[in-house]
Amino acid sequence: MKKTILLVSVFFAFSGLLKAGPPFATDDPEPVPYQHWEIYTASQVTREHGGDWSGTLPHVEINYGVTPDVQLHLIAPMAFSSPKGGNAQYGYGDTELGMKYRFVPETDYLPQIATFPLIELPTGDQALGLGSGHTDLFLPIWLQKSFGKWTSYGGGGYWINPGPENQNWWFVGWLLQRKITEHLTLGAEIFHGTASEREGSSETKINGGGIWDLSERYHILFSAGHSVQGPSNLIGYLAFQITFGPEAPEGK
Repeated sequence: MKKTILLVSVFFAFSGLLKAGPPFATDDPEPVPYQHWEIYTASQVTREHGGDWSGTLPHVEINYGVTPDVQLHLIAPMAFSSPKGGNAQYGYGDTELGMKYRFVPETDYLPQIATFPLIELPTGDQALGLGSGHTDLFLPIWLQKSFGKWTSYGGGGYWINPGPENQNWWFVGWLLQRKITEHLTLGAEIFHGTASEREGSSETKINGGGIWDLSERYHILFSAGHSVQGPSNLIGYLAFQITFGPEAPEGK
């Protein structure tokens, strides 16, 4: 029983990181351009205080711009859990589906605003600590404003988190990033989640990372961070991204 509880708690530690806007935990309101694709092969890990490891190795994320203001979203993860003193587990995790809808475009004075509902389907094995065993739903609002080479975005939302000993919880986060060179963008964020379990605690983390554009099509995304309030843990993310879509008409 203790091992099962530990595996499930480890899963929740990294599942909060999985629900994110690469390479950060805070998401943005900008959808993928119309008829364009984003495909990520990524891995993300969490190291709990005491030596427990968990994460994805790897997961595949696919985003598609179905209209100029709507993006469809899928994450299919291979998950692992390696508690200190316990048996390591590896297998398919919970599947994430979503749809981002930008309903306010950015202007000189207004930020762009979008909602990005996510649903977590219980496709992972809960007994092995590779899934929650329940369908979760996230209902957020995201805002973004750009100023030259600077961009700032953030917001938050409410997680509907069913299951024994679980409770619904809030997530909020904000990020500031700057385009350093033609090919490199760096940023930092702070984000906070209230307790997702009845006997759990809230958590606040800081995270830094960036995007390295190898070309217009190929990109490397990375981030790493640490908790500053709540249970002590390290988080990390690394991804290779491919972006593509129809070329703009000549003269555009």
